[in-house]
Amino acid sequence: MNTFTLHELAVRFELTLVGEGATRITGLCALKPGQSGKLTYLANPQQRGALPGTQAAAVIVGARDAAALQTPGLIAADPGLAFARVARLYDPSKNFAPGISAEALIDPGARIGVGCCIGARVVIEDAVVIGGGSRIGPGCIIRSGTVIGEGARLEANVTVCERVTIGARVLIQPGAVIGSRGFGNVRLPDGSWEEVPQLGSVVIGDDVEIGASTTIDRGALTDTVIGDGVKLDNQIQIAHNCIIGAHTAMAGSSGVAGSTTIGKRCMIGGAANIGGHLSICDDVVLLGRAMVTGHISEPGVYGSGLPFAPAREWRKTVARVRRLDKLEARIKRLEAAARLPPTEPPADDSERDA
Repeated sequence: MNTFTLHELAVRFELTLVGEGATRITGLCALKPGQSGKLTYLANPQQRGALPGTQAAAVIVGARDAAALQTPGLIAADPGLAFARVARLYDPSKNFAPGISAEALIDPGARIGVGCCIGARVVIEDAVVIGGGSRIGPGCIIRSGTVIGEGARLEANVTVCERVTIGARVLIQPGAVIGSRGFGNVRLPDGSWEEVPQLGSVVIGDDVEIGASTTIDRGALTDTVIGDGVKLDNQIQIAHNCIIGAHTAMAGSSGVAGSTTIGKRCMIGGAANIGGHLSICDDVVLLGRAMVTGHISEPGVYGSGLPFAPAREWRKTVARVRRLDKLEARIKRLEAAARLPPTEPPADDSERDA
């Protein structure tokens, strides 16, 4: 278990120390109730009331909350960011011993970098390249021609299909599928379907995170592209030929239809749905359950759908929405009936005076 003094953390992360620097930090905890020997943080103003009573050994706070500390602490410009960086020192998932399990099946034509950990029942096909220091969890399948950068982490039961390119330091959570066949079909005269071969693949940049059970389809002719630093939550669907710009984040259960481009630094709320062949510019925020059916060319915050309400009120609102077409037609009829014939202007001033 990693242990650091508060002074060591202050120096390492360039934070201002308050109180006893020799305080030993053995782990991390929540602000309320806190735990002896562990470090926590205060970033949400609504939690200020929990600061005086915390049982934590130390707290990371902003400058405005430093006076309220009753324990040793660290002052940071952004307490949440500082805590995230400290937390990496205590993250056990980053610890693994290099080696290849005897139960792994690795094609002789694959190249495994120095310091990799290959788990049990992993299957690695021919012409695969895995960068040094990567961890491939148990049950993963890596198909022919895939290239994975240095320091990547594939957790259990990840499937990576043919010719996928994955950048450095990418994290892929359990059950994700990368490079599955895109949903391309042509309808025949008899109503049946014929498959369109999906000949592209998937290219994933550096420092990307892909959540559990998320699926990213391969392109039809060109590649599906996930930019550097993109963060995808669990159970997301990215269809074929999509492009997701660098540092965009998407929350769980959202989906993007084929051939859509999403710009850089966008934030997509949970269960949002984005139609196909659309373009969304940089710095767009989509609220949860947003339904996007057209291009977005201006940065900003967009939403759609009805917010939650008590069931009785919600049913009334839905009933009113369903009557909108009839109400619009009725208003048009009333407006037409109320319209008067245009008034004829006077012929000249003498007629007006008369």
